[in-house]
Amino acid sequence: MVIQERTQLIAEPMSQADTQQLAQTIDEALKAVDTTMYDAVDSKVTVLRDASRHILGAGGKRVRPRMMLLSYAALGGTNFDAVLPVAAAVELVHTASVVHDDINDHGVMRRGRPSVNAIWGRTFALLTGDYLFTQVYELMAPYGSEMNTILAAGTTALVEGETLQAAAVKDNNLSREIYFEIIGLKTAALFRSAAMLGSRLAGATDPVAEAFGQYGYNVGLAFQIIDDILDLIGDAEQLGKTSGIDVEQGRGIAVAYTAGNTPDNAGSSDPMVAIKQKLLQGDAIDTGRAQARQLVEMAIDALDVLPESAAKDELIALAYQVVDRDR
Repeated sequence: MVIQERTQLIAEPMSQADTQQLAQTIDEALKAVDTTMYDAVDSKVTVLRDASRHILGAGGKRVRPRMMLLSYAALGGTNFDAVLPVAAAVELVHTASVVHDDINDHGVMRRGRPSVNAIWGRTFALLTGDYLFTQVYELMAPYGSEMNTILAAGTTALVEGETLQAAAVKDNNLSREIYFEIIGLKTAALFRSAAMLGSRLAGATDPVAEAFGQYGYNVGLAFQIIDDILDLIGDAEQLGKTSGIDVEQGRGIAVAYTAGNTPDNAGSSDPMVAIKQKLLQGDAIDTGRAQARQLVEMAIDALDVLPESAAKDELIALAYQVVDRDR
């Protein structure tokens, strides 16, 4: 796809009366993002095509492409057709990472259906994740070095964070500090890239793009904290994925906040029950939720660079949805 001329930043914000129209536009754009991803993974190798479409067809929150599209709109961007491949690339990076996560974590459920490795096995799941990552290159190729550099930074950080997490678990060395370093890399960095990409595609200056980056980064931190809390207190049916894995393997916000406390498994045939009971007795859940809420407020503060508009309101609402969700 040949990228069209970038929409330049305009001085007048959209009025509040445009809220409904904006919501409809974003929803339509996200449907087009899904179509773009499906087209991108139309491999002649049947297993790659089927496995890729299996995980994409399961849906997902699509928080990252929504953030990118709203960031674009908040700075006056209107040509959504021109930026759809970038939004699709951001979501494909995330999707590839969850395929690989399920291999590492032995997860058998993802987004309410069997995971790729549960159906096709670890080898084909690994190759599917690799394939999804490589399709990102094709989607991003027309957008030049600046856009590719922004997304590459988020993708590199994601792999570094996952590796740091695996090393911390292996060495039994998970503290609060290490936990926040991990989630900053594996989750928040891609959120940062999504928001910055949207702003840059709309012609943002360096300071404005950096403000969007801070917004995305803090929302990403909050997102992962809540995700880890839900993994602890939720169940597989509610979450749409295998629950309890992060706790079982020594990860998650609750484990980080109670580092050094060894659960007493006596009296329970299921060690996961004892672990959850131990963690739920403390203040780890409340502490984690409070931390996530504070991060969201910091993210919203970063949007002070924007005038009032429907798109700004939607970015604020998106941040609150991250901490108020139950799945």
